[in-house]
Amino acid sequence: MTNINLQASEYLYTCTHGLEERSLCALEQRALFGEESANLIKSTRNIDPSRSPFIKGKLAVLFSGDSVQDIAERVNQIELGNQTFKVQYLKINDLSNEQKIEFAEQRVIEKEIGWNIIGKAKMKNPDVLFGIAPFQGRWYFGVYQESESVWLHHVKKPHEYSTAISTRLARAVVNIAVPDPAGVRVIDPCCGIGTVLVEALSMGIEIVGSDRNPLAVKGARENIAFFHYDTTVEVKDIAKQDGHYDVAIIDMPYNLYSPATPAEQFAIIQHARRIADRVLILTLEDMDEMIATAGFTIVDRCEAHKGLKALFSRQVIVCE
Repeated sequence: MTNINLQASEYLYTCTHGLEERSLCALEQRALFGEESANLIKSTRNIDPSRSPFIKGKLAVLFSGDSVQDIAERVNQIELGNQTFKVQYLKINDLSNEQKIEFAEQRVIEKEIGWNIIGKAKMKNPDVLFGIAPFQGRWYFGVYQESESVWLHHVKKPHEYSTAISTRLARAVVNIAVPDPAGVRVIDPCCGIGTVLVEALSMGIEIVGSDRNPLAVKGARENIAFFHYDTTVEVKDIAKQDGHYDVAIIDMPYNLYSPATPAEQFAIIQHARRIADRVLILTLEDMDEMIATAGFTIVDRCEAHKGLKALFSRQVIVCE
């Protein structure tokens, strides 16, 4: 009998994004999975789906087969004990319009699978949510974990800048900068009010922050405490930053609260090169020449747009 608590060896991630987020989503997927897709990604990497603003859920694959019948014949191996269950057809798939499975047929598939599972079905709030989906000519079945929009809980905080990056963008940026957090030390040396810090801390990432603006640092500390997280945030210019970090995340100062001249921007990049092996830069301006002159190589990039008309956008640049 198969124990559903056993570690799966592969996972299917359901993904979605708005048109204006296509570039950002693709960069996050390349960082997390080494590939990009509009809807489903199969990977051996086990990632909490709530890490990403674009991942809707994760299917921990228990069985795969050439047909639904193949799956139905195997699900009676599952041990549920006293747990209730539900089977859900995952609507996002890689089928063409001609091959898409209509709603009524989706329900038939769910019933065919569910009928063969030994246990008590429960449509609302089951103990175990199973998922089934077609992908690249095969069918995949397993335990489905839906994503929680954690970043939405961080939108309302005690201190905000009107020009600060959104919590959604900040979360994607952290994933791009730190795809595998295990043992990674991170710094945000121009942290502002701490939007990036909050998202990183909520994912259990070891990160510290600093900013030369005392008011920004005060706001960052209060925002972090408001969400019951904890880290060090110092009043310090990056030029005086000591120590060495695996990753630095820098939202380049540009607004009324933290203005920076081109010379100061270049100095920030130079010091980032000194204190970190890998740096992610967010900027409204073209800084490729500065980045190269500082000794970095740009390994990947995207544009993060605010709104469909892309009237306001930042470049997200990964440097090593």
